[in-house]
Amino acid sequence: MLRVVFFDAAGTLFHTREPAGLSYAKIARRFGVEASERLVGDSFRRSFGAAPGLAFGPGHEAAKLRRLEREWWGQLVRATFAGIGHFADFDAYFDTLFAFFADPANWTCDRDAPALLAALSEHGIALGVISNFDHRIYRILEALGLRRYFDSITISSEAGYAKPAPEIFRVALQRHSLPAADAVHVGDSEPLDVGGARAAGLGAVLVDPQNADLAEGPAPAPSGELSGRREPPGPENRYLRVRALGEVAAALGRRGFP
Repeated sequence: MLRVVFFDAAGTLFHTREPAGLSYAKIARRFGVEASERLVGDSFRRSFGAAPGLAFGPGHEAAKLRRLEREWWGQLVRATFAGIGHFADFDAYFDTLFAFFADPANWTCDRDAPALLAALSEHGIALGVISNFDHRIYRILEALGLRRYFDSITISSEAGYAKPAPEIFRVALQRHSLPAADAVHVGDSEPLDVGGARAAGLGAVLVDPQNADLAEGPAPAPSGELSGRREPPGPENRYLRVRALGEVAAALGRRGFP
């Protein structure tokens, strides 16, 4: 019985208005560092992949968590520009960059998100967010009109685990008092979203505009209510690809997830 669907946030529910590398580079020019979007973007991806998870866990006061989040991002941005350029005032650059990505005006809601979330809610399915983001996510979701759809928001900095660690999915499940067999996670990263969800026993849907035709999973089942009971597919097959977020509900219905 499908009872809860979790979503990744950045890159799935909402997107940057322009490539992050471009924003980093444009703002850097204002602080005296000239670097191409491609160079900065490539360096950011390498640095992000090498960084420890943005995960600190419960037990910290809110003010300390906010400080730890900023320090984590500060170290990542320093690593991004290592060997690219030197800032006369790195702190001023970082403050401007951090505020830029905190501003909901610099993000855009996925065009399919509101309709999908409304449709799932109407079927009586609970909704949650599982994200490797920090506290800025709350303001962004609210400003984009998405916060009202979610029964839970689980972010790595507060949970103490970052995707693909299965523990962050278990934390989210505990908030709904549901087993993994009743849940599906939707995201845009195969290693983080699909890998983490499957390791925790959840079904997974990858939003992948380039390779949606490479769908994996059980053969299509007869159409019906999303919450209807069907023969459950084996855990090794509980994985779908779709081209866009708007295809998620139909894909779940056809395949009888989870």
